[in-house]
Amino acid sequence: MEDRLEKHIEVLIRRYPALDICRKDIEEAYFLLEKAYENGGKLLLAGNGGSAADCEHIAGELMKRFRIPRAVTPEFAQKLAEIDPTRGTSLAGSLERGLTAIPLVAHEALTTAYINDVDGQGVFAQQLLGYGRPGDVFLGISTSGNSKNVMSATVVARALGIRVIGLTGANGGELAAVADVAIRVPETETYMIQELHLPVYHCLCLMLEDHFFGSGEASD
Repeated sequence: MEDRLEKHIEVLIRRYPALDICRKDIEEAYFLLEKAYENGGKLLLAGNGGSAADCEHIAGELMKRFRIPRAVTPEFAQKLAEIDPTRGTSLAGSLERGLTAIPLVAHEALTTAYINDVDGQGVFAQQLLGYGRPGDVFLGISTSGNSKNVMSATVVARALGIRVIGLTGANGGELAAVADVAIRVPETETYMIQELHLPVYHCLCLMLEDHFFGSGEASD
């Protein structure tokens, strides 16, 4: 791993020493994500409750700037201005490039219709079937590692050729057993697990942003 990316992990471990045990898995998860984005893939995310909120949080960090400005390319800025000199020029100055991330928890009409009409356990699996393509990555967040709807989604993901990252607690559960990479933070109490999930995914987002959009320095 490049020194400038490793710095982000070093900052993470310095601030949260308990996460040192997760270092290798965080690095492996990062490389899965980097490869997916390099090849035109995307990230699909699912979780329940607080983990659902984390999915939306992650998408927010990836789809726009986190710390580094992400201006659109000059070529795209020119196209915008050619289409509409006023609006296009304004958009060229305000739009930011993103890394495509789709939180499967966010589509209320689709999810509630599927839960009502078919099966609540397949709500994320159905969306993966529709959105997912080989080369994508699925991030399942489950403090227990045993969330039934997340586990159903992993079955579809693997059938589609989508790599699976699990973000869990210390026990890992079923999710850790089937994931390509499982980041098991060293806590067993739900809220304490969630408190460590946030700095882990912030670190992943920082490294991805640094790689694709600039050389942002890690900071305390």
